[in-house]
Amino acid sequence: MHPSISHRAIRPIHPLHAILLAFPFPLFLGALVSDIAYFRSYEIQWSNFAQWLNAGGLFAGGFALTAALIHLFRTRRYGLSRPGLYLLTLLAAWITGLINAFAYSQDAWAIMPEALWWSAISTALALIASWLGYSGTHLSEEI
Repeated sequence: MHPSISHRAIRPIHPLHAILLAFPFPLFLGALVSDIAYFRSYEIQWSNFAQWLNAGGLFAGGFALTAALIHLFRTRRYGLSRPGLYLLTLLAAWITGLINAFAYSQDAWAIMPEALWWSAISTALALIASWLGYSGTHLSEEI
C-alpha cells in the first residue's frame, strides 16, 4: 500500500437501523405480488392485501427514513456520498409508495394498471435502498 493512501472505514448502520430497513422491501414486494394476483384474477381481496402491505411499507419506511437521516448526520458525509444516495433512494421509494396509496384510494376496479406500476417502482427502489444501506460497510480509499 502506498504511504499517502489511507483507508477509512465507512461507519456501518446501527443494528436498530438495520432491523428497520428490513421491512420496507418485503412489504412493498408483497404489495406488488398482491397487485399481480389482483390483475390476473380481479378478486377484490387481493387489492385489500396490496393496500395494507403498501401501508405497512410506508409505516416501516418512515422509521427507516428517520434512521437513515440520523445515520447521514452521524457520518457527516453529505451530498451524493453512499449514505446520501441511500437516503435519497429510500425517500424515493417512500414517495412512490405514497403515490401508490393515493392510487389505491380509488375504486378497486379503477386501480389497475396504475397501482401495479407504482408497486413495481416502489419495490425496485426499496430493493436498491436496501442494497445501498446494507452494503455501506466497505473500505474507501482517500489520497
